Amino acid sequence: MDLKEKLVSSFLAFENQVDVEAYVHGIRTEAIKTFETNGFPSKKDEAWKYTSLNKILKQDYSVFPKHENDIEYRDVKKYLIHDIDTYKIIFIDGKYSSHLSETTHDGMDICLMSAALSKPKYRLVIENYFNNVATKDSLTSLNTAFSSEGAFIHIPKNKLVSKPIQIVHFSTGNESAVLLQPRNLIVVDENSHLQIIERHQSLTDNPVLTNSVTEIFANKRAIVDYYKVQNDNENASLIDSTFIKQRQESHVSAHTFTFGGNLTRNNLNFYQHGERIDSTLKGITIIGDKQHVDHNTLVHHIEPNCESHQDYKGIFGDSSTGVFNGKVLVDKEAQKTNAFQANNNILISDKSSINTKPQLEIFADDVKCSHGCTIGQLDDDALFYMKTRGIPEKEAKALLMYAFANNVLESVKIPELKARINKLIANKLGVDIGFNL
Repeated sequence: MDLKEKLVSSFLAFENQVDVEAYVHGIRTEAIKTFETNGFPSKKDEAWKYTSLNKILKQDYSVFPKHENDIEYRDVKKYLIHDIDTYKIIFIDGKYSSHLSETTHDGMDICLMSAALSKPKYRLVIENYFNNVATKDSLTSLNTAFSSEGAFIHIPKNKLVSKPIQIVHFSTGNESAVLLQPRNLIVVDENSHLQIIERHQSLTDNPVLTNSVTEIFANKRAIVDYYKVQNDNENASLIDSTFIKQRQESHVSAHTFTFGGNLTRNNLNFYQHGERIDSTLKGITIIGDKQHVDHNTLVHHIEPNCESHQDYKGIFGDSSTGVFNGKVLVDKEAQKTNAFQANNNILISDKSSINTKPQLEIFADDVKCSHGCTIGQLDDDALFYMKTRGIPEKEAKALLMYAFANNVLESVKIPELKARINKLIANKLGVDIGFNL
């Protein structure tokens, strides 16, 4: 039995063991039908032309982890932003860890998806937002069919959340191979401000495949800063699909820092419903070995007087492969749109490669839109200049690569997170640089 058949046959057993209302049951039933019809994406699909799932799908994944493995704070402290106070929603092998988490219902809901899906008091939010913006592609539908646990965040009007929220998923290796499918729903109401840091981390060498879906709703004048830290081990693969719906005058930024993992696919989709909206998408990728990272982005400008800014930087070594497929879609009514998209890459190995495809699809005639990509190597003249000033070649290369990525780091609004990312970059480059950029 292949993985698709295993998942389809497991759906009925899953539905019988979770407590859900009829509304969600109907959504799940339609979702599993979509997955059964379409199956896993292949390289025949245009959006997956340069990314194959064949190798990772051959594992015999446990769909429902049978064992629970408690871990202590000291075992995972290094994976958390622990030098500032944060709310924490932490999961171990797909199960909520109450002793590692800090949630709240004091004037806002920072809690669990399982509670929101099963308790009547959350029904109105679920009916208005759950599965509202997520697409109906096969992998998102698979997650929808099995959605039971993840983060549920609802911030009411006029609320400045005083500290960031960390959403962290750990896998411990209790199973020989495990498939995890977290589902997050984040709703930020009018005039509210929220910061989120998300991480998926394997604590084992056993194969892990995570198919994660996050829906974010930023209502009028809301501000959301969303940071993804991806630095997993070589046997962990992640398919991360994030869908963001913005209303009038909202500002949402999404930063993706990808340094590790076997195969990583980031699907990031912004939909602008209102005027004077600002959307920011930035990313840094530094990988080596045979790692594969694929960024697939969409910004859909639907109404006039809005902006979007995309800036993705990639550094690829050894036999690693990068993919960037970014699209800006401007509707006919979206006049006065200002959209920028850039993907710049450095190949530091003859065996590394990058497939990049920035796209503009414009139906309006009064817009400012630009896009572009670069693929190159380090500047030999700059490297020579630094060496003549007494800087060793290894450190000189690292400094040039730091400078290459610095404009992405500049927009990180949490100083402690920025310091952590700086250390991760230095570690990936194999140097010890005694200052923060």
